[in-house]
Amino acid sequence: MNLKTSDSLIIYLQKSNIFAKNKTNMEEIILNEHNKTEYPPMHTTEHILNQTMIRMFGCERSRTNHIEKKKSKCDYLLKSAPTPAQITEIESRVNSVIDQHLPVTVTFVTRQDVPDCVDLSKLPGDASETLRLVYVGNYDVCACIGLHVTNTSEIGRFKIISNDYKEGRLRIRFKLE
Repeated sequence: MNLKTSDSLIIYLQKSNIFAKNKTNMEEIILNEHNKTEYPPMHTTEHILNQTMIRMFGCERSRTNHIEKKKSKCDYLLKSAPTPAQITEIESRVNSVIDQHLPVTVTFVTRQDVPDCVDLSKLPGDASETLRLVYVGNYDVCACIGLHVTNTSEIGRFKIISNDYKEGRLRIRFKLE
């Protein structure tokens, strides 16, 4: 499946890896290897949750997470525990974004063309010069090689199952209904 064509490359996804073929000599290269296949609705929800946390608390994207089909969890570093009202607000805001039926699109850029708002600190040291950016409408953009829905209307309802705060780390456990 072709994802994008540039003047010199054909870029495509195959078995969760991103490949590029040089149009001149059709040499194939792996842009970034990927070690797992995500459940696209849950993985896209992680992007929305991350941006919601950034906007509400000024924190970074989750540093540790476990994204699965049945339930998932994300950890955020915060100075203080959020109130129950704030937890309810997180859920409400994530669902509000999902309800906007935003397109989820992909672009490929070189490292020097990455927008300033994109945090590259979680990229592995051997990540390629060409990066895949995933956009959730105008709400979020992130360098990512995972699988995503094409529109937030495919996600369903976001539900926070539980949360706990300990030693500066908020863990949010959630599912999709």
